Parts: sequence; C-alpha cells; structure tokens
Amino acid sequence: MNVRVLAADSMGTRSMCTLIETKNARIIIDPGAALGPRRYGLKPHQLEYERLSAHKQLIEKEAAEADLIIITHYHYDHFPRPRENIEWLRGKKILLKDPVNNINFSQRWRAKLFLDKLKKVDARVEVADSKEIRFKGCRILFSHPVQHGNDSRLGFVLETLISSGGERVIHSSDVEGFVERDQLKFILKHKPDILICDGPITYLLGDKFTEEEMKKSITNLLEVIKRRFLQDLIIDHHLMRDLEWKTRIRDLLDAAESLGVRVLSAARYMGFSEDLLEARRRELYEKFGSPGAKN
Repeated sequence: MNVRVLAADSMGTRSMCTLIETKNARIIIDPGAALGPRRYGLKPHQLEYERLSAHKQLIEKEAAEADLIIITHYHYDHFPRPRENIEWLRGKKILLKDPVNNINFSQRWRAKLFLDKLKKVDARVEVADSKEIRFKGCRILFSHPVQHGNDSRLGFVLETLISSGGERVIHSSDVEGFVERDQLKFILKHKPDILICDGPITYLLGDKFTEEEMKKSITNLLEVIKRRFLQDLIIDHHLMRDLEWKTRIRDLLDAAESLGVRVLSAARYMGFSEDLLEARRRELYEKFGSPGAKN
C-alpha cells in the first residue's frame, strides 16, 4: 500500500486527510481541512489561508479520482463545510460515521446538512460504525464509536483499518493521543504496520488537557510502541499545534528509537519540513505583518 497524507497540521492546516492507494483502490479518509479561528488572540494569517486553499484544491482533486471516501466524524477539519461546493463527491461511495447515534447535537446537525447535499450529487452513502467490508481487494474495518479525545461532549469518532496485500494501516481519527483505554483497543487488536495517529492536545495543557491525561496518553502510546508490531507511527494533528511537541513526547521518541520504530510527523513522513503555521501564527504576524499592513 502507498500512504499519502494530503493535509495535516504539520503541513500548515488542521487536517488528517489521508489517501491510501492499494493495487486496485484509491481510498481517502477525512477529506477536509480548516484553520484554527483564534490563536494567541489572532485570526489566521494570510499565509494560512493560502495554505488552506492549496490543501483544499489537492483534496478535491484526489477525492474526485478516488474510489471510496471515508468520513470518521463531523468536524470541519475532517469533512467539507456546508457552503463548500461538493461536486467532486458526485456519485462517490461514501462510508461515514453514523449521523444519528453516538453523536452530539452540533455534529448531528452538521451531518444532516451534509447528507442533504450528498443526495444532490448522487453520492452512495453507508453508515460505517463497527462494520467490516470488502472493497476492491481491501478489507476495511471500522471501530465502534470512541470518544473524541478527552471529552465526550465533543462527540465520538471512528478508527479505520485498511488491510491489503498483507499490509495494515490504521487511521485513528481524533483520539488526541489515546487518552482513554477504549480508544486503544482497536489498535492493539489489529496490530497495524502504520498508525496515523492524532497526538495529545498539548497546546492546551493545563487548560482543557491535564497533566494526568498527558501521562495516560504517553503510557498508552508507549504500550503501542512496545508491542513491536508497528513500523511507522505518524503522529500529528492536535500535537502539531505545539512548537514544543518533540519535548512533550520525548519519552515516546526515545523508546521508539530504541525499538526501531519510526515516529514522525505527517510532513516528515511525506518528505517535507514541518511547517506549523498555526503554532507560528504570532511569529507570522510579527514577521510579515497583517495583510495590507505597512511593514
């Protein structure tokens, strides 16, 4: 299998959009990207908007050519906003998180609007929760809905296993570093070669993320590493909103190195330098000024 991360926080936008190419199928998970509305009291910089536009264009291009679309939950960094044109999803087969059950109010409403739009482009929609399907030579398995990070009020997400040709990839969605054991079970059971993981939400440490939750996350991630089934841990998303992310997970990085497991951002996995635009937003304003401002 060929795994390509199309957009991610380490690449400049809030996203976990991933393209998985097998011998017979092209599958995209979570075809969305967004920007943090406020950081350091600042709105997104113009450079962030430009990156967002580039990522959305790439996602739409690749999705239009994909055989299958998977949507793990209804946050706008994982699927299109209501005002966006979704003609690129016309006629697509779409497996998605149950829009009615195990879902909070805001995501239920977003899902309804999205499903109404999908009908207009003749998309073929199927609820995916806890299901196993065979698709063009792939085995695709979905977890039961697991808690979004450390707060059930944010709803629930699906973890996705794609298996083909003896290789296994899991996309963990927004588990925020596996702060709950229930989020970890799917990984330990199915033992992927590659795990695309949303890392702990360290940029909110001491606010909406406690030291105890951080310890749980590192403990759980260490357990994954020490089981010795992983080749690559692609850790990104919430973690990459913190410029000090490597320091935060130093114990994990050291353990992985000793066991021969690669732990790297989506950007590094794709061969790019990390570009944490949201985490650098204050720097962007100081260095480049506001759009239209005199420097």
